[in-house]
Amino acid sequence: MYRIQNAINGKLVSSSSDRETGVFNPATGEQIGQLPLSTDAEINEAVASAKQAQVAWGDAPPAKRARVMHRFLTLLNENIEDLAREISREQGKTHEDAIGEWTRGIEVVEFACSIPQMLKGEYSRNVGPAIDTYSARHPLGVVAGITPFNFPGMVPMWMYPMAIACGNAFVLKPSERDPSASMMAWELLRQAGLPDGILNIVHGDKSAVDCLLDHPDVKAVSFVGSTPIAQYVYERGTKAGKRVQALGGAKNHMIIMPDADMEQAANALMGAGYGAAGERCMAISVAVPVGEETADRLVAALKPKVEALKIGPSTDSAAEMGPVITKAHQEKVLDYINEGEKAGANLVVDGRGFSLQGYENGYFVGGTLFDNVTEDMSIYRDEIFGPVLSVVRKNTFAEAVDLIHGHEYANGTAIFTRDGDAARDFADRIEVGMVGINVPIPVPVAYHSFGGWKRSAFGAHGIYGPEAVHFYTRLKTVTARWPTGVKEGSVFAFPS
Repeated sequence: MYRIQNAINGKLVSSSSDRETGVFNPATGEQIGQLPLSTDAEINEAVASAKQAQVAWGDAPPAKRARVMHRFLTLLNENIEDLAREISREQGKTHEDAIGEWTRGIEVVEFACSIPQMLKGEYSRNVGPAIDTYSARHPLGVVAGITPFNFPGMVPMWMYPMAIACGNAFVLKPSERDPSASMMAWELLRQAGLPDGILNIVHGDKSAVDCLLDHPDVKAVSFVGSTPIAQYVYERGTKAGKRVQALGGAKNHMIIMPDADMEQAANALMGAGYGAAGERCMAISVAVPVGEETADRLVAALKPKVEALKIGPSTDSAAEMGPVITKAHQEKVLDYINEGEKAGANLVVDGRGFSLQGYENGYFVGGTLFDNVTEDMSIYRDEIFGPVLSVVRKNTFAEAVDLIHGHEYANGTAIFTRDGDAARDFADRIEVGMVGINVPIPVPVAYHSFGGWKRSAFGAHGIYGPEAVHFYTRLKTVTARWPTGVKEGSVFAFPS
């Protein structure tokens, strides 16, 4: 059994904390690691080392910072298989899915390599008599990230590569469930030449989160997790005077129009609903077929596919879906299935009772499909974060849009149709942050930005992409005039 260390000021440091938690393999239920929960003193030490190191790093030429990112990019690509196996061991997702996760994280590093271009300011000559104005973006200083269990490699890399490339130092608190992926990436970044103290990693629970939110030297906080915690992080962080972006939960809908290619739509729902065991904030958990005939065809197409899902550990190359993250979460998902059945939804495919020979203690839930789900049911209202897909039937396109608008979450959505007019109308007026047209999981590429609306996100800035540059820097505008023989007396009116 291994023991996780913190990474502070370029060194691995064993915590002196007397509070610990276990790290488990979700496929077997076996404890494989021990994670000390850092003390406030250790977190303060990480912030102090970041503050000291950031001064020189923030003054370094952007091209120098970009070269470190280039070397980091090379090392990530060279080690992607090992990195993926580390995610699968602690998080449970299939190896192929873990490779995809790292690939999307690596795309952000690629974007960060172009930081010299993104930090260029603006310049205007002769805004007044011999007066020039120019602007520049400056790093904030020390910033922090608090990341979830479902993407232990990708989500941290949505944060720290951009923050560091902009000239900040970063303190990361990864999920207690699967901390090792971040530690492996930290080691590669150290090999890439990142100065000591620029990326620090501390492990912990709510106590560590509160310490970072309250610390006066932490200038900004990025968070991804559930909506209640996102709201808590946003409110506590902003009250402490910090800049905060806090991404929360989701209940993502996919409208299926009568003219849609039904096989394409069903296949898309399988990957978007059951991939990563449904533990994605961009998972499609609600299918909304328009018209009874469309709904009947959709359910008929989905049922055999859900029944045929290949579920297994990451070591099984044929597995399409792995376990959920913990025993407690497994029980929570099963409780939702019970509630849905009691509420009167039609349980088309029942994932309860799934057991895999040799992995009976793993946290597996079978693929579950409900039909005739209504808006008052908990399986519709709540983010289940498991392999449960609900079909909510609507008679018209307008009713389907109203359904989406009536939900508190607005992270992602999709429509499957051959009708360009319907697709354009949907994309234009739907009140959701990320929209897919015949694309089930519309996660933007790294040179755009990710972010939901309503209670799926708190704060003004999206994550990664151009929005990250604005979040991790502050704008300074300089107006300058050098002596040129211009003579004038005191001016008391507002300058114009």
